[in-house]
Amino acid sequence: MSTTAALLSLVFSFAILLTGALMFTNAVEWLGVQLGLGQGAVGSLLAAVATALPETLIPIVAVVGGGAGADQVATGAIIGAPFMLATLALALVGAAALSYRRRRPQGSRLAVHADTLARDLAFFAACFAGGFALGLFAAPLWLRILGAILLVLAYAWYVQRTLVRGGSVQEPETIKPLLFDLTKGDAPSLGTVVAQSVVALLAIVGGAHLFVEALTGLAEHAGLEPLVLSLVLAPFATELPEKMNSFFWAREGKDALALGNITGAMVLQATLPVAFGLVFADWNLDRYAIVAGVLALCGGGLAAFELRVRERFAWRAVAAWACLYAAFVVYVALAA
Repeated sequence: MSTTAALLSLVFSFAILLTGALMFTNAVEWLGVQLGLGQGAVGSLLAAVATALPETLIPIVAVVGGGAGADQVATGAIIGAPFMLATLALALVGAAALSYRRRRPQGSRLAVHADTLARDLAFFAACFAGGFALGLFAAPLWLRILGAILLVLAYAWYVQRTLVRGGSVQEPETIKPLLFDLTKGDAPSLGTVVAQSVVALLAIVGGAHLFVEALTGLAEHAGLEPLVLSLVLAPFATELPEKMNSFFWAREGKDALALGNITGAMVLQATLPVAFGLVFADWNLDRYAIVAGVLALCGGGLAAFELRVRERFAWRAVAAWACLYAAFVVYVALAA
């Protein structure tokens, strides 16, 4: 693929992703109403799990496929996803909320289910730090297997608690009409909502696949190594475009959905993929993975302070999240 073709593919794939994201944010809100789920559960479970599927599959495909550098690609993707979410994705949501604060009913302040947000951030910090430590200190296989079991059980408990304490169900009057509902009158049927959700997810997954291919082509022309691709470019291509859902929700003042989509994905990526890496990959973290992991924990800590303690968005936090991501990119560029 030539550089020009890669750039055109990048633009085309991003257009597909934006279309899918708009359709999905619309559909998942109606799905939450149909299922009687609170906004915290809709954001942290439905939206987060559905949009995290592509990047969750990357380490599995890498390990199953084998080949040179498969473990590096798997480990890089597993660490890279939480790093991207805890830095650039949070910066994107904060920038959206602040840029559109005049159209948001709550301005720059947060309108979230506080218990869900606190639980998400606490789960992420504890689970990711635990899995990270097992790789940092080269734990033996039996200890890594035990850690993997605990992470899977932790996520199962997290799902149960989020379903029980997911906040209030969103009022149908606050949701835009379903795009696939031609009547635009009564509430759409569950089948129509599911159909739009599936089409939107297919657009997101397909667009993300094209996005990855385009970025891979650009990386090859730039002479980047597979490790850099798995730590930086792969999460950028699979995580950030899908988190445009959060951008649209934050713009409309629906912070519970916007942040739940990100923090729920952070919990998912800190548990199930890490558990897979602990058991099936060579979980010996190199310097790049260590730096990315530390910065991810810093981003999560900043989120706990700014969003849970101060309960508002601020440009300084947006700048700090963006700087954490930029610091890693600079480190990779200098160390490569």
